[in-house]
Amino acid sequence: MRRLVVLSCLLVGMLALVAPGALPARAALPPGAGPQTLRLATTTSTADTGLLDAILPDFEARYNAKVDVVAVGSGQALAIGAKGDADVVLVHARAREDQFVADGDGINRLDVMYNDFVVVGPKDDPAGIGGLATAKEAFTVIAAKAAPFVSRGDGSGTVTKEKNIWASAGITPTTESGWYFSIGQGMGEALLFADEKGAYTLSDRGTWLATQANLPHLVLLLGGATLLDNKDKGLLNPYGVIPVNPAKHPGVNFELATQFANWITSPEEQRVIADFGKDKFGQSLFYPSSDAYKATLTPTPPPTEAPTAASS
Repeated sequence: MRRLVVLSCLLVGMLALVAPGALPARAALPPGAGPQTLRLATTTSTADTGLLDAILPDFEARYNAKVDVVAVGSGQALAIGAKGDADVVLVHARAREDQFVADGDGINRLDVMYNDFVVVGPKDDPAGIGGLATAKEAFTVIAAKAAPFVSRGDGSGTVTKEKNIWASAGITPTTESGWYFSIGQGMGEALLFADEKGAYTLSDRGTWLATQANLPHLVLLLGGATLLDNKDKGLLNPYGVIPVNPAKHPGVNFELATQFANWITSPEEQRVIADFGKDKFGQSLFYPSSDAYKATLTPTPPPTEAPTAASS
């Protein structure tokens, strides 16, 4: 049974002063106490890539905690947080994240990591988008040729980015067109659907890399072999962590949520994120971007600067 933690105003005030990015000490629990529960609402890419499976055991052991994960689109994850049904959110939809904080549903958003988006499609590339420099150009050609395109259609950060690209091209695709498919599913499912349909789609690079072995009919057509090779810098994709505000949602486990935010942005865990995927794919699936991590860097910068709030 989920344990609800009701925080006093004094405790909330003290916790809000915890230094962001500092790895907190182990939670002090009575001897023999069972694990705490942290409800994490997050985007599907953190689960589909295997990142959560790789990093959460350390957090659970460090804080005698059990993390209950709900992996949905970023918009849905934020909606779950806005109802007080999650203690912390980890998402990639920056404009919505800022609104979530402005509405009082979350506090102290912290940068965590970033990757980028890519456009994938059929190996024979019937629309001929291979070699184009930007997603705007690719989407324009896809629409002009009525080539099949799969949208997640789930209110995710990926869909937000996709809609922004269509809008920049002056195009409003509809399912009535016959070539645009909005499926209301996560990234992994959208890629599988595109593979079956011989369609194009927008994917975060991490999920593409983690699932491409099961997608025999698709290839990466725009975005380059690595994040550094992506010519369209508008496709950078930032992730943030936000504890849910206990002043508005008093049932949340704010103390554990704050510890999670500080843990995932700590230099120690950021280096784990930086290494994730390198052994299997020859490149990171995510690039760390927390302030605490960047403060430890030598003058040699990471592959690219983390994107700004206007990028999503």
